[in-house]
Amino acid sequence: MSKLYIVGTPIGNLGDITYRAIETFKSVDLIAAEDTRHTLRLLTHFEIRKPLVSCRSQNESIVALRIIKEMDAGKNVAFASDAGTPGVSDPGAVLVQMVREAGHEVIPIPGASAFATLVSVAGPGGKLVCFAGFLSPKKGRRRSSLRELMQMEGAIVLYESPFRIVKLLIDIADIDKERRVVVGRELTKIHEEIVEGTAEHVRDIFLERQKILGEFAIFISANKNA
Repeated sequence: MSKLYIVGTPIGNLGDITYRAIETFKSVDLIAAEDTRHTLRLLTHFEIRKPLVSCRSQNESIVALRIIKEMDAGKNVAFASDAGTPGVSDPGAVLVQMVREAGHEVIPIPGASAFATLVSVAGPGGKLVCFAGFLSPKKGRRRSSLRELMQMEGAIVLYESPFRIVKLLIDIADIDKERRVVVGRELTKIHEEIVEGTAEHVRDIFLERQKILGEFAIFISANKNA
């Protein structure tokens, strides 16, 4: 039985890769990647040379069939998303399901994730944590989802792009301006930044910035009234 390894990779700092991830990449016959160019840079840094195949959300089910064919022939495969842990707001879930249904073993190789990284420095937020990833870019849907999430008992973790982070922070503050929010920008990277305060305060900080760069993870503390 061939094996598919789901490999967590660094979200920024390459020093966060695990020994097990490196050894896995070295041992497999083929590496599937969300973006082969991105993963090639990672592999080159660690002097690893393996055949690569693109496996994005847009072609995941099609490529999964090709990967299964390779596994049927006895090859072991690793899958890596651009950063972090595959399947967490990244491709991977469809591939995992199809490979397992084809009778092959799927093995997790744990690694970094922006979700766990932010929660580790967010401080108290409630016993429960709900990970919702990226909300809809459409204002109405985004606000509706956010309002529903913020009425729940637990804390919430979201992801957002630099293009919509201010809109998201405005929405959070409009719903509950006193709710504690922690924003992680470019986590583990050179320009890492963590901003904490009430939703209103954090919103105002980013409203004052003329230019916003980087990827964001947002922690919203639990609703005390839930």
